[in-house]
Amino acid sequence: YIESMFAPTDTQTIRDLIDRLTRLAAAEEWNGPLNPSQFAALNYLARANRFSRAPSHVADFLATTRGTASQTLKALSRKELIAETRSDEDKRSIRYDVTRAGRDLLQDPSSLENVIDALPPNVAASLASSLKALVLTMLHQRGGRSFGLCSTCRHHEARETGGYCKLLNVPLSPVDAAQLCHEHTPAESHQP
Repeated sequence: YIESMFAPTDTQTIRDLIDRLTRLAAAEEWNGPLNPSQFAALNYLARANRFSRAPSHVADFLATTRGTASQTLKALSRKELIAETRSDEDKRSIRYDVTRAGRDLLQDPSSLENVIDALPPNVAASLASSLKALVLTMLHQRGGRSFGLCSTCRHHEARETGGYCKLLNVPLSPVDAAQLCHEHTPAESHQP
């Protein structure tokens, strides 16, 4: 059925396939206690480093308004899936951390994750590379941020203790280096 729905490889076909895949994934997310936006925000917060969990960072990552992101975060907080932490230095500065209940909710793999895991390694690698190029190019055109892993950032300096962020001038743990960062700038080898 799916093969008869789409032409071999033209721009519209690629767009239609991405749209269809997005809708299938979103439909699955509606089957749980969260809507797709709440699930995306929770998933982002679980993968973001300690410098990238402010409401504005969530809004940037989700490509939405700060008001919409704020409502999403309030809903996650009411469901006790995230906890708000105010900065000791600046009480206006807020960071959200995923609670144990939030982490537990993210443990079960989705159907999409199961399908991706079942792909042959060469197909998965090609798909990841192609999607990465597509996303980075689109972000570049829109002036958006890449939100890549800290260890792939041009500001990251590898060290035995995990690393060092030359932009923020802070040491990084191995966990920090493996998380998403709002300040991420792709290293030359990771640029689109």
